[in-house]
Amino acid sequence: MDIRQLQYFSTIVEEGQITRAAKKLHMSQPPLSHQLKLLEEELGVKLFERNGKILELTNPGKVLYQQAQKLIQQLENTINEVKETEEGLRGVLALGASKSCFSYFPERIQAFLKKYPLVKIHLREGDSFVIGEHVKNNEIDLGVIRLPMELSDFSYRHLSKDPYVAVFPKEWVNKEQASISMSLLKDIPLLLLHRIKGQGQYELILNECRRHGFEPNIVCECPDVTMILSLVSKGVGATIIPKYSLLSFQTTNIRVLSISDTEIMAESALIWSKDRYLTKSAKYFIEMFE
Repeated sequence: MDIRQLQYFSTIVEEGQITRAAKKLHMSQPPLSHQLKLLEEELGVKLFERNGKILELTNPGKVLYQQAQKLIQQLENTINEVKETEEGLRGVLALGASKSCFSYFPERIQAFLKKYPLVKIHLREGDSFVIGEHVKNNEIDLGVIRLPMELSDFSYRHLSKDPYVAVFPKEWVNKEQASISMSLLKDIPLLLLHRIKGQGQYELILNECRRHGFEPNIVCECPDVTMILSLVSKGVGATIIPKYSLLSFQTTNIRVLSISDTEIMAESALIWSKDRYLTKSAKYFIEMFE
C-alpha cells in the first residue's frame, strides 16, 4: 500500500463511482479498478458494496477512509512545511469571514501584505456556520465567526466584544435622537440576522426582547447583513446588529441608534483547524490579532 493508492481510494469514496473518480484523477477506468482490487487483496477485505452504479463503503472501508484522510493531510502538511522552509513566506493565505465580522480584516490585510508582499490572499464569505465548515474542510486557513458557536473542532482566539445598535431608515428617526430603549422596538418591523444552521445572534436578540416583556415583530430573517442594511435603507424595517459590522458598509439613508437599556454584546472569534498544519502565513496573520 502506498499514498497514491490511498489517494485513489479516497477519490473513489468521494465521487461514489469509479468512472467519475477516474475522470477526476485524469486516468482511465481499468487502471483505477485494478488499483482498488490490489488494495483489497493486500488488506484481505472488501472495501465497497455495489448498489446499482453507486459504490457504498463497507465497515472496513469506512475505517480505511477515515485513516487515509489523516495520512493524506499529514503528507500535505509535510510538503507545505518543507516548501516554506526553502522558499520563505509566500504562497496563498485563505481567509473567511461572515460579513458582519469583515471589519476585523481590511486594516490587518493591508498591514500583512505590506510586510509579506509575496503572499496572495484568498477571501471567502458566508455566515458563521458556513465559515466553520470551510475551516473544517481545509478550504480556508483562518476564519472570523460570530459566537455563540460550538468550538470543540477548532483552535481559536476570542476577539473584542461589540455592542449591538438599532439601525433605522433615516426618515423614521429624528435628527436629534441618539438612542432608543428596547421597549420602543416592540412594534417596529424588524429584519434580523439568522445564520443558516445553528443558534447565534438571532436567538440572542429574541431572548433579549422577551426579557423586556415583548415578542418582536420580525418581518424578515437573513444571514447576510448587506441585504438587511439594503432593506433598512429602503424603509422596509429596522434591524439590530453589532455596531462595528457597520464599518464595512455605506450608511446612506440609515440612522444608527445606541440601545440604552441592554448590555448584550456581540462576541467573535478567530478560528482555525486543530488538526491541520498551520502555515507561517497563517501564524503571522494570527499574531496581528494580539
